[in-house]
Amino acid sequence: MRHPIRLVDAAANRAIEAARVLEDIARFCADDAELTEGYKTIRHDLISALAVLPAGMREANRDLAGDVGTTIEGANEGSRESVAAIVAANGSRLTEALRSLEEGIKVLPIATPLWSVIEALRYRAYEMNSRLTLLLRSSEVRQWKVCLILTQSICKRPWRDVLRAALESGVDCIQIREKEISTSDLVAHVCEVVDASHRSGASVIVNDRIDVALAAGADGVHLGLSDLTIADARRISGRALLVGATTHNLAEARAAITAGADSCGVGAMFASTVKPNQAPAGPEWMREFAANWPNVVHLAIGGITPENAPMLRAVGCCGVAVSACVCAAENPGAQVAALRKIFE
Repeated sequence: MRHPIRLVDAAANRAIEAARVLEDIARFCADDAELTEGYKTIRHDLISALAVLPAGMREANRDLAGDVGTTIEGANEGSRESVAAIVAANGSRLTEALRSLEEGIKVLPIATPLWSVIEALRYRAYEMNSRLTLLLRSSEVRQWKVCLILTQSICKRPWRDVLRAALESGVDCIQIREKEISTSDLVAHVCEVVDASHRSGASVIVNDRIDVALAAGADGVHLGLSDLTIADARRISGRALLVGATTHNLAEARAAITAGADSCGVGAMFASTVKPNQAPAGPEWMREFAANWPNVVHLAIGGITPENAPMLRAVGCCGVAVSACVCAAENPGAQVAALRKIFE
């Protein structure tokens, strides 16, 4: 039997390497100074804790050539589908390595209770990994250009005709806003919209109802300020759904993004017939959002038409959510095509 220091050495190296990867992602992908410092501190604290071992002991027992595990490779080691997948892999590597290290330390003849220091680092890593995962949001999120907020009651033409015309003309997201129909009817409605939209490559988001979104196989849920919290939505759905949030100012946007929202509705831009009591903030609010969070998926909302949309494009807007200007139009497809052209 080999010396258990080999286990300690290998686990320590894996933990340090994984912490470095996570530190770099927190720094260069998430732009989060607190998490960057946190992972850096885990690395440094781990290195400092291991300094109690006899100098050169780890290196003297290291045997890469004789390691029976070097030729064993996981099925997905050669590729990662997203930065979020890198975080998942290295987050697990970090905590698993710390656990292995914690157990291996216990059989070494050292006076200090080093295992308890490693345990504390592991608990810190669990918390930080969760925060970094939320910050990076889902790997499936994309910046939509034109989102149709579909409400049957305001459609001038049959809603299926409106949906078909919108999808054929370039809508890449359908957000379902229905407050007056039963849950069972809503699930059936969302299922039908999902089927048509997914065949066209468009996402489907359900307003407010995370239960309906999950039951119908939608891509996400959009939450207003008085709805379920983002944290509660994540506890229910994990990463199965994209989570969008309504924001009217910088404070609301910052809170939503920090909580892990995948996308933000930025409004209201202009006066709206759908929500006449919502005072418009105007394009300046869109400019502020884009300046502060240029890489966060967003949809400007509120009274947007092909006529005023260029004002939003000029201040950094990358996508819009529209309702009445398409649903209530005689030619919904033409409206979508005009908006799509602006944001191509």
